[in-house]
Amino acid sequence: MIKIRLILIIALMQLSGMVISQNVFNQPVPVDPAARVGKLANGLTYYIRHNEEPKERASFYIIQNVGALLENDDQNGLAHFLEHMAFNGTKHFPGKGIINTLEKHGVAFGRNINAYTSFGETVYNLSDIPVKHEGLVDTCLLVLNDWADFLLLTEEEIDAERGVISEEWRTRRTAGFRMQRQFLPVLLNGSKYMNRDVIGDLDVIKNFKYETLRNFYHDWYRTDLQAIAIVGDIDVDAVEQKVKELFSKIEAVKDGPKREFYEVPEHKEPLYVLATDKEADSYSVSLYIKHKAPAASEKTLGYLREQTIQSLFGMMTRDRITELLQKGVPPFVNGSINYSGLIDGYEMLSVSTTAKPDQDDLAFKSIYTEAQRIYKHGFTSGELDRAKTNLLTSYESRYKQRDKINNDQFAMDFKGHYIEGEPLTSIDFDWDFVQKVLPTISVEEVSARAKKWMTPENRVIVVMGPEKPEAKHLSKEQALAIISETENSQIEPYADEVVSTNLISKELKGSKVKSTKKLPEFNAVEWTLGNETKVVFRNADYEKDQVSLIAMSNGGSSKINNDQVASAMMLNQFIGSFGVGDYDATALKKALTGKKVSMAVGLSDLNETFNGTATPKDFETMMQLLYLQFENPRFDKEAYEALLGRYKAFIANMANNPQKIISDSLQLILTNKHPRTKLMTPELFNEISMEQMEAIYKDRFVDAGDFTYLIVGNIDEATAKTMAEKYIGSLTNLPRKENWTDRKVEGPKGKTVREIEIPLEVKKATVSVNFNAKMEYSPEQNVLLSVLRDILNLRYIEEIREKEGGTYGVRVSTSSAKFPKAEQSLSLMFDTDPEKAQHLKSIIYREIDKIAANGPTAEDLDKAVKNLQKNREQSKLHNSYWLQALTGFYTYNINIAAPENYETILEKMTIPQVQKFVQSFTSKADVVDIIFKPKP
Repeated sequence: MIKIRLILIIALMQLSGMVISQNVFNQPVPVDPAARVGKLANGLTYYIRHNEEPKERASFYIIQNVGALLENDDQNGLAHFLEHMAFNGTKHFPGKGIINTLEKHGVAFGRNINAYTSFGETVYNLSDIPVKHEGLVDTCLLVLNDWADFLLLTEEEIDAERGVISEEWRTRRTAGFRMQRQFLPVLLNGSKYMNRDVIGDLDVIKNFKYETLRNFYHDWYRTDLQAIAIVGDIDVDAVEQKVKELFSKIEAVKDGPKREFYEVPEHKEPLYVLATDKEADSYSVSLYIKHKAPAASEKTLGYLREQTIQSLFGMMTRDRITELLQKGVPPFVNGSINYSGLIDGYEMLSVSTTAKPDQDDLAFKSIYTEAQRIYKHGFTSGELDRAKTNLLTSYESRYKQRDKINNDQFAMDFKGHYIEGEPLTSIDFDWDFVQKVLPTISVEEVSARAKKWMTPENRVIVVMGPEKPEAKHLSKEQALAIISETENSQIEPYADEVVSTNLISKELKGSKVKSTKKLPEFNAVEWTLGNETKVVFRNADYEKDQVSLIAMSNGGSSKINNDQVASAMMLNQFIGSFGVGDYDATALKKALTGKKVSMAVGLSDLNETFNGTATPKDFETMMQLLYLQFENPRFDKEAYEALLGRYKAFIANMANNPQKIISDSLQLILTNKHPRTKLMTPELFNEISMEQMEAIYKDRFVDAGDFTYLIVGNIDEATAKTMAEKYIGSLTNLPRKENWTDRKVEGPKGKTVREIEIPLEVKKATVSVNFNAKMEYSPEQNVLLSVLRDILNLRYIEEIREKEGGTYGVRVSTSSAKFPKAEQSLSLMFDTDPEKAQHLKSIIYREIDKIAANGPTAEDLDKAVKNLQKNREQSKLHNSYWLQALTGFYTYNINIAAPENYETILEKMTIPQVQKFVQSFTSKADVVDIIFKPKP
């Protein structure tokens, strides 16, 4: 470690002295000294790190350098199948033993217990494990040990899982997935990637022989292709000793098959593919230019410098395209020019655009013109200065909040080091390095990357869009002609306009605090200013580099007449594109260079809000933006028309999307087709206008005295008070007090049962069951609803996913509202085989009825309670928890942070209590029961 640190010191001294030589950047990158990295004699690698985000929690990972590419043809999909089987029986945890054991400690399957498989890797995780419970570290290490070499792979469990994975296959077969399967064989032409898609072939999944899966497991799950990572509030030395004792017992596999690197053949001539689908809802054209990625041995200090250049390149191209989208009639809906990773061992330059319907040619020509503008003229020094400043700001914020980097992020860094050979640096090193290396990067050097990356070889043109006779898709000949014409045309360089950074030019009078009220239950203070505005402040330093603000007022769009509801609905989406004060959106972004600050406007049914966030040093800028949004909002006709055109193009083909059809249908049914229910359709954009938006805004956001202002973050009280007096104290207070209006938007009464046929390319049904009941709004009722949600999640995983193999998962969600009426909702939704839909839907009701009749099992109740307790403990250690607590207090007059309103309720919860709640809820609930099924 001393040698590595010495190399780092020398390198950074040379950089700081501007002594640039190839030798400096050829030096290795020092490994984070807080990371304990080792390798056992059997070849297994381990990573261990102490971290306290969250406190008293740890995450446990096993990283397999194994994925779908290693499958034989008769194993197509079995890498992913094997991932599922790891949760279905191991030597020390038979059956569902892993899940059942950990759920008893509040660890939830899906959220905390999970895994993923890709082309080249399979990664399992046990996250946010409460290690204060004695023995859980040993338990989790034993789970990792079993995953490494002791899966049971019983015939009964294999057969049971075939159904689950078949349903996952069904759920994932979207238009996007199907089109990807059309273009990947061309993009990765000549490689094994052409014949694998991770989830695999349905015929193989349903019919493979047991030994075929076991052979894959024994061939590839072996110590020389495995790493484990443990990160959290642990004793590193003690855990390392446990790892050595336990995992060294696994025998290394001798003469195992070679882990190949799968190459993608190069090609001189450009390739082209048109990928279409009947359910596709957008048009796009992309040019991909493939390049070899650096090998692990080449990932030196110079590699980190190159990564920095790539970041700067991407930031500047994004700013240019964003600016283009703000002006006139944008030639495309969205666009990007970016250099990034492609697959293992390969990178790519992508020039991509989402086109307006039947305007592929215009969109591609426009985005390729921007790429050529960079190729021919590069960037300006002003652009690079802004990008450097913003990049430095982001690194600084990460450095200041380094104690809030969570366990799973460190674990994924370990994964990157093990699988891809990525440098494993410390946050201290990253912050020091970027400060030293940025001055060494010139605008000419970043600009030159366009010429380096835009090579004539290894080009692939991918065109995607709806499959319909009248669709006009860009052909290969047209695409190549556009490329040739653009490359040989005169293109003007980008003109960079300098803007002032002084957001407010006039002197603000402000108003002093005239009364102060202590809020000891929140450790907060409430000020009333001279202009009658109410400001609440709480210091919170859980996030060191963050201050947040919420300003809220009653009224919302409920005060708007029906004929203007569409404009009210879209106001949130448009207002941010207008800028503020004297600054349009482009100029505002430039004026905020180097500042990490945002201010968003929100208009909901019952409220109007401002949501702001900033670093402590940019707190005043956030307050200036708040002031301007009240006193000098901006409405930019050009920006409005530009965004309106993009929305119209975006929505034009959404009617092809089954998810949009389902969402719209449910919205109409659940609101009884109320006149105020507006769907995102082409007709909606004929109803809106900027003039209506401006009138609505100036009505809803004009009276600062009707808002309550909540400020939570890492600033001192004196600073918060001074800034509140200056900026909030200068706002206009009108002599009006108002509340929301109940517009009587309600769902159908009783039970509504319908089957709706929709066009689908895959034989799939979607079941949606929604309960809505008028219930008292209280802490106890809200906690009971959360408990019911988590219990039902357990029941449906066991009964519908595992026993029936009927779905990949049932989505269980709940909500509670006090206004305009006190009510609670339960929503259940899942995809399945249409022939199973009715039967599985009956299980949805059966499990709820069982709880109403007999109460939940003691085990299910205990698991649900412990999960909620664990999550509550973790959430308290964040600024956002206290902002939400204050919001709840000033909205509902309930202190949700008080133990008696949450912890005590959970601790005392009983089976009869839950049973009684479910009886009351279901007896009062109106039910909407819908099955969406394929149209014949």
